[in-house]
Formats: sequence, structure tokens, C-alpha cells
Amino acid sequence: MQESEDHASAAAAALVAPATLSGTLLRIGFIPLVDCAPLIVAHEKGFAAAEGLRLDLVRETSWANIRDRVALGHFDAAHMLAPMTIAATLGLGHLKAPMVTPFVLNLGGNAIAITTALADAIPGGPGERPLHDPLAAARAFAQAVRTRAKAGAAAPALAMVYPFSGQNYELRYWLAAGGLDPDRDVRMVVVPPPFMVDAMKTGQVDGICVGAPWPSLAVDTGLGAIVGVKSEIWPYAPEKVVGMREAWAERHPSELAALIRALDRAAAWCDDRDNAAELAEMLGRAHYLDVAADVIARSLTHALVTDTGAPAVPVPDYILFHGHGANRPETADALWFASQMLRWGQVTDDPEAVFAAARRSVRPDLYDAALGRGGTARAAGSVAAKGGFALFDGIPFDPADPLGYLARHAVRAAAPGAEPAD
Repeated sequence: MQESEDHASAAAAALVAPATLSGTLLRIGFIPLVDCAPLIVAHEKGFAAAEGLRLDLVRETSWANIRDRVALGHFDAAHMLAPMTIAATLGLGHLKAPMVTPFVLNLGGNAIAITTALADAIPGGPGERPLHDPLAAARAFAQAVRTRAKAGAAAPALAMVYPFSGQNYELRYWLAAGGLDPDRDVRMVVVPPPFMVDAMKTGQVDGICVGAPWPSLAVDTGLGAIVGVKSEIWPYAPEKVVGMREAWAERHPSELAALIRALDRAAAWCDDRDNAAELAEMLGRAHYLDVAADVIARSLTHALVTDTGAPAVPVPDYILFHGHGANRPETADALWFASQMLRWGQVTDDPEAVFAAARRSVRPDLYDAALGRGGTARAAGSVAAKGGFALFDGIPFDPADPLGYLARHAVRAAAPGAEPAD
């Protein structure tokens, strides 16, 4: 462990005085989502060029493509789901390719949208959904699912974007808190973000958990309603990150430092409400998201239309690109993601090895060295400011005891070879 820490310290030290770069090209993959914004802005507004970088931004369709192209060296870095670097480091579901997270692109930004028929069971009605009370919504949804089951209906199919994603873990957490077993009472399926609305339109799925702008498009097309948001399920939680192979980060310290500095400036620009209209237009272009600017602007101004035809409702801190210390990767967050991999049976290795991989993948030292400063607490006075945090159910996550946290959750995957509990 000491050797690993010394190696990490040496790599970070190399970022303190980066070499001067001149037009160095970085190929970076992204998925068409609002939370890729800092990458787009770093390119479009010249923040990358000011650091001596040229960004070749390559649009991809699925997170599996992003994973593969980073692992195989097609991309230098990529817009990634926060848990992806941990899963890649563990070799879960794919080739083992150690990856690191030196920069968080945003906090929040996801939403749960379900069909109108299911949404009618959630208290409040159109335009008055209790987004501020995820537990009440989860319990109401669970009751609707049970009622359907008694009538002989099939379990609803709920789509998330990738097995190792905040969407998967947050949706499962929400379902379990409401009293459902995600592996028995519903059918969890993977659908790439750009295809989510099509999956609802064709009746393939009854609900989606995905980042903006896709939940808003589901509402606009009359397919469903938004009944939950990440910013209330797990306040100030990381969503997308910049991820890369660990070996690339070690070989290119100057380029990495320059990228971090460019993204820091871009993220601050994205968070400035005065730039929201320009940012929405920029992201909406055909080669980026190819979505109407007014739909994108809802998430940027933290006001969502939850039901077709209803007025927009305020959703405080729905997506943050720079505020609340958003961009510094935190070990506690990585340990929570690792705990969910264990909770849902995605990995059966020694838990300590899983937590070690989480610690290895998240690199606040690289962020701190590139910017010459330490991180700031995400929410002053909250559990997060003390190194831990709690989701909407109030169960505190202590990064010093992630197994103790798991023990407090009754709904989880059955042990390998065991019969599911009734």
C-alpha cells in the first residue's frame, strides 16, 4: 500500500509544474447528455486552447462503446459514468483495464420518468409530483406495482443506462426503500441514453432513469411523467466524470493537468446562469445532443416540466457543474458506489479488494495538484462535510465502515447459490 501511495504522490507531483503545450491533440468520447457540457464548452469557448490543447470530441451512442474505446486506447479520455472507472479497474463485465477519475463533470442531473398510467398512482397529480419526497414517491410506486401484480400484469420494465452507473444504483436504492426488490418485483434493463424515449414509445419499457434531456423529452412526447430526481435521491452526488486509463494518466501528466485546468474554467462557465441560453443552444447543435435548446434549458435553469402540458416546477440544484465543490473526486463517493456493487451481487470478491479498487480509481490528488488547491466541502454543515453523507432515507454512509452501512439494508441480492428470501 505504501508503494502505491508513493507512486500516486509522484504522479501528482509531476502536475505541479506542467510543460508548456502547443496544440496537443486529445481524443475524447462523449454521450449526448447535458452533463457532457464542460467538455463541449472547454472546446467551443477556447478554454482548452488556452491550455495548449486541441480536443477531438467524438460522439458515441452507448456507455459500453465508451468503456471499450477507452480500454483499447481509441480515446485518451472520455465522459464516463462515475462508477465506470471502479468497474473497469476490477475487470467487471469486461477486460480488466485500470482507470482513474481525476475530475467530476457534474453533480445530479438524472431523473426517473414512468408511464402516465403508473405515474397516476403517485400522489400530487400532474405538475404537483412530490419530487422533494422520494420516499413517498417510492412507496406509492411500489403500491402501484403490487396492485398490477395482483391483477396478473407483468412486472414493469425499468430502463437504466449501464449496469455500473449511478442510474442503476439510485433507481435500485429508490425501489428498495419503497419496499420493492429490484431483482424480483420489476425487470431492470439496459438502454443507451439516446434510445430511452424510443424504448418508452414502443412499449419496451415502463420507466427510465437517465440524465437530461431525455426524461424531459419523454414528458414532451406525452409518454410519461417525471416522479423522481437524483438531486433529491442523493443530494450533491457525482454523476459523470472524466475517466481515462491509469497508464495514460501516468504517461501524460502535463496534458492531464492542462485538461483539468481547462475543464475547471469550463465548468464554472456552465454554472453561470447568465450563460444558460448560450449553453443550451450550443449543446443542442446536431453534432452534440441534437435536441431543442428550450428542452435543454430546463435542466440548466433547474426548472422541470414533470407532466405533459403542466407548468415547470423549480428543482433546486438539479444539476451542478462547479458549485458545491462539484469537480473534486471524493473517495467517500467511490466507496458508496463500491458498496452498491456488493449489495446487488455484481461482484463477489473480498469486499476489501473491492473498496481498494474504489480508492485506487478516484484521484483527488491529481485534481488538487493540477489546480494548486484542495477541494471544498460539497455541502457545508452536512454529513458530506465530515467525510460521509446520507441519501434520502437518512441512513448515514460512513466511508470508514461501508460494510456496516450495507448491513443496514435488508433488500439486497441473494448470496450466490442461496434461495431468494420470501
